[in-house]
Amino acid sequence: MAPREGDAKSTDRVLRISQLDALELNKALEQLVWSQFAQCFHGFKPGLLARFEPEVKAFLWLFLWRFTVYSKNATVGQSVLNIQYRNDCPSNASYLPPSQNQKLWYAACTTGGRWLEERCYDLLRNHHVASFGKVKQCVNFVFGLLKLGELVNFLIFLQRGKFATLTERFLGIHSVFCKPQNVREVGFEYMNRELLWHGFAEFLIFLLPLINIQKLKAKLCSWCIPLAGVPPSDRAPAASGKECCLCGAWPTMPHTIGCAHVFCYYCVKSSFLFDMYFSCPKCGAEVQSVQPLKSGVEMSEVNAL
Repeated sequence: MAPREGDAKSTDRVLRISQLDALELNKALEQLVWSQFAQCFHGFKPGLLARFEPEVKAFLWLFLWRFTVYSKNATVGQSVLNIQYRNDCPSNASYLPPSQNQKLWYAACTTGGRWLEERCYDLLRNHHVASFGKVKQCVNFVFGLLKLGELVNFLIFLQRGKFATLTERFLGIHSVFCKPQNVREVGFEYMNRELLWHGFAEFLIFLLPLINIQKLKAKLCSWCIPLAGVPPSDRAPAASGKECCLCGAWPTMPHTIGCAHVFCYYCVKSSFLFDMYFSCPKCGAEVQSVQPLKSGVEMSEVNAL
């Protein structure tokens, strides 16, 4: 909410990063508004807005200026970051918003300047008459000087932290806080907890790749379900060849690694290539050799499944 004239407001200097963030938020809002507006003409003839694009953009920017800078003394990006414009001309410490003339000149320099730049480039690009050559050079020279002035102003802004744009310096308005900024205090207990957690997370990131999860899982399974408790019928490869120990499906090209369990060829081969210490997840036996299994399972049993 915009303060009234004469109210005492904090005039603490706004951080440089906050002023630059406000400018970026303004650009993002303008792009969003233009993209949404252009979608309204998606079903019309292609290129309908191309001819009057500078004028349409200028109208949209004036509409935004009317309900932001003119009404609330702040752009949308500044409102998000709790900052607004202040008239830098008076020397008193109380807050004084920009005057109406400053707001009008702000619209003329921002919206009018961009419209003039885009329209001049369009007009000069369409004329190939030799008489317009010097005019084009003059226009390019003027806009080049303005870009150079913006660069110099930006370097001064980085040094002093005031007047982020050339327009602000020309009009004598700068950014101040809307409300007094409270000092943020972070307790040491919270900081210690965060440092401890980050240290623990970095330790886990270093440790986890060194642990062989599959071998550890197979070792735990061998402890929980020892081989002695497996029925004799399940120890025979031909009898247990109806299920792969890794994927649980009917074994495709059944192979064995030297124990009483059967694997799909692709399952056991990929696991062995990934981990040279691969062991059977059922009994924990290490790979001796991957050999094809000569199973006595008949095709009638396959069809029965």
